[in-house]
Amino acid sequence: MDLQHVNIKFFAEAPEAVDLSSFIGIFNGWIQEQFGGALLIDVADYRHVVDGPGVVLIGHAANYSLDNADRRLGLLYNRKAHIDGTVQDKLAQVVRVALLACRRLEEEHGLKFGGQEVQLTVNDRLLAPNTDETFQALAPELRAFFDHLYGGAEFTLRRNSDPRERFTVDVMAVGSFGVPALLKNLASSPDPLLLSGAERRRGQGVEERNFR
Repeated sequence: MDLQHVNIKFFAEAPEAVDLSSFIGIFNGWIQEQFGGALLIDVADYRHVVDGPGVVLIGHAANYSLDNADRRLGLLYNRKAHIDGTVQDKLAQVVRVALLACRRLEEEHGLKFGGQEVQLTVNDRLLAPNTDETFQALAPELRAFFDHLYGGAEFTLRRNSDPRERFTVDVMAVGSFGVPALLKNLASSPDPLLLSGAERRRGQGVEERNFR
């Protein structure tokens, strides 16, 4: 399966203490510095939408948002541009970028994310229809990836079987996992973020040093 358009969401702890209005300015600051080495364009404010996308940082290759869908606040990374490589490479790249954004929000803005729960959505109904067949095709890849991410700890995969929804899998690990620990586990594998110079020049590349 050509896995593309992957969304990854890490959930915020103590979401009731988060003031979403502050992230309009924070995300505009990310645009000014072109956070992550990617082309970032605009900030959209959807705070008025109940259980909605919150505050969205719109980029050429991907969007970041403090997303409040289902009244569960978290950092959502929505990869829009094509990614080359194996399924494992693609998952590693998307998850690493999301975690790096979480790390910066933790270090600079006081948020805290619980890494033991992750929500993965494929934002492409054609590539990944929400069916048992899609889940059966992707489950071995997901199990291999999250086994590495969680360092061999037990975890479960649960697909949202509602046919009206996009293909979505909730991952729940046994134990507590912070953002630094998950980044450390990912760092023990070959780095799929070493993209071509051409891709970086198009504003689609990501280099970890730009997240600091």
